Amino acid sequence: MTQSLPDAPTCPRHPGTVAYVSCQRCDRPVCPACQVPSAVGVHCVDCARAASSRRRGARTVLGATPGQGSLVSTTLIGLCLVTYGAQFVIPSLTTQLGFAPVVAVVEPWRFLTTAFLHGGIMHLAFNMWALWVLGGSLEPLLGRWRFTSLYLLSALGGSTAIYWLASPGTDAWWTVTVGASGAVFGLFATMFIIQRRFGRDTSQIVVLLVINAAISVMGANISWQGHLGGLLAGGALAAVFAWAPRGRRTQVGLAGTVGLAVALVGLIALRAALV
Repeated sequence: MTQSLPDAPTCPRHPGTVAYVSCQRCDRPVCPACQVPSAVGVHCVDCARAASSRRRGARTVLGATPGQGSLVSTTLIGLCLVTYGAQFVIPSLTTQLGFAPVVAVVEPWRFLTTAFLHGGIMHLAFNMWALWVLGGSLEPLLGRWRFTSLYLLSALGGSTAIYWLASPGTDAWWTVTVGASGAVFGLFATMFIIQRRFGRDTSQIVVLLVINAAISVMGANISWQGHLGGLLAGGALAAVFAWAPRGRRTQVGLAGTVGLAVALVGLIALRAALV
């Protein structure tokens, strides 16, 4: 151990060790063992640790932690595939969990469970391909909780639109609809809004939206109402995420998510009261 000279400055962490260098933050003496290099001079261990604890981690442009991958998208695809297989084993599963306006009030879980069922292999294949492509781009950018909220609320928006646009007493009131298309259309809307928000080309996503909208309207046995509801709900929440102030992204995002959920539940309750 180095012995200190009379009145020589010593390191607070190593008493008895002479330290003629001072920390740039607290101005206390710091010995070579406690010096942490900085852009200007050196810091002591305590100041360097405090600065590190206050430093914000890296974030994407929409506030997500980089490197999270597509875990939610993959999980959703897996759930849809497993459920589709279960529909063959238990054929009644489609009518038990698919959405139909006539049972919306007594079995409200159908508003979301319908998004995990599909009516055929092509229906399933298209939705899972779209979820894989869009989810692979959006989930790492938005983060897991934002993406999950977006997907589920888009699905809920699709079922809500079906509930509102079906007239009691008609065939549509009794018809069971299934599919993740409402949620997928919400992802399409999100991709468009984010591209617009950051000044990127939106021509490709517009073409896809137009083609799918045309198929929804002209195709047989396709619920354009569910597609429209998912598009509007997903677009509304995506706008909140995209334009949230940088310093308050989480708070604004959570408020927007809760607000949209409350609004959709309110629309469902209002429709039930009017029937």
